[in-house]
Amino acid sequence: MKVTVDQEKCCGAGTCVLLAPDVFDQRDEDGIVVLLDEAPPVELADVVREAASVCPGVAITVNE
Repeated sequence: MKVTVDQEKCCGAGTCVLLAPDVFDQRDEDGIVVLLDEAPPVELADVVREAASVCPGVAITVNE
């Protein structure tokens, strides 16, 4: 699994951080997503996929 984020699409909702705080964070100044782990461990795969699916800005891409 490889995860990418498009900071231009991010609206700062923070759902990704709530679901997968080991993979995603937010910038302090504006809440835009920061990718912490572009290749998360397999045990986080389901929650990362969920974060991508619920992202309101469609800013997270998961490639299997």
